[in-house]
Amino acid sequence: MRVVSWNIHWGCGKDGRIRIHAIIDVLRRLNPDVVCLQEVAANHPELNGGATANQFKQLGGAFGGYHMMEHAPSELYKNNSPRLFGNLILSKYRISQVHRHLLPWPADPGNPAGMPRGLIEAVLDAPNGKLRLMTTHLEYYSPLQRMAQVQRIRELHAEASARSRIFQPDPNLDAPYQLGFRPASSILCGDFNFAPDAEDYQALLAPLDGGAPPFLDAWRVANGNVARAPTTGLHGYPWPERPECYDHFFVTDDLAPRVAAVEVQSETAASDHQPVVLDLK
Repeated sequence: MRVVSWNIHWGCGKDGRIRIHAIIDVLRRLNPDVVCLQEVAANHPELNGGATANQFKQLGGAFGGYHMMEHAPSELYKNNSPRLFGNLILSKYRISQVHRHLLPWPADPGNPAGMPRGLIEAVLDAPNGKLRLMTTHLEYYSPLQRMAQVQRIRELHAEASARSRIFQPDPNLDAPYQLGFRPASSILCGDFNFAPDAEDYQALLAPLDGGAPPFLDAWRVANGNVARAPTTGLHGYPWPERPECYDHFFVTDDLAPRVAAVEVQSETAASDHQPVVLDLK
């Protein structure tokens, strides 16, 4: 099972031009079973390069054999026309349920900039059984907001784990109640806007109450103490000031034996972030 996570920077390359086809070409070469994208835009002409198209539809159309799930926490309107910005999942595997979570956005007087953030959670019928796949893009400017979002993700994971332990199918219930099994085993990926030595990184990996399986950093599981490859700051982009790792894969501890590889695809300059690839046995 191969999963790719990538903040695509609305397809805007270093030259300020939008080339969604370049994003699509990279993804096709990587041949993923599941794709998790952040910073997908629709109807945002004011963004660098002019992101006027609906990129959710462009990407979904380019991968016609995949199931598409989108979540745009930032939904603004101009002349009653929606301008969307958010996350996208494409999956070859059958989807049994999807949950779209808005993450906390507490007021932070010290950091008034920012935008609503979200988490998409999908239950996949993967080759070795059901698992939850989650992708997100956390706040960049406000550490207070980012920590609140980390804590909410932990709460959502603990809730799903608790529900998995008491799940009992009941065919007599009306269809909306029959969501089916929501497993504790999960993959969490995305642009977290924190480095591996950050406080919020440590908070995400801390033990959970109630028997929920903890998250592990999949890079460390696969690569041990090998120096982490940067996921931003390459190819001459003006941001950030130096190469850094803000994009991560986390897995619940039960999936750790199945982590075969975690790699950063450093060669592409199609975005100001690099794609990260997780391979599970």
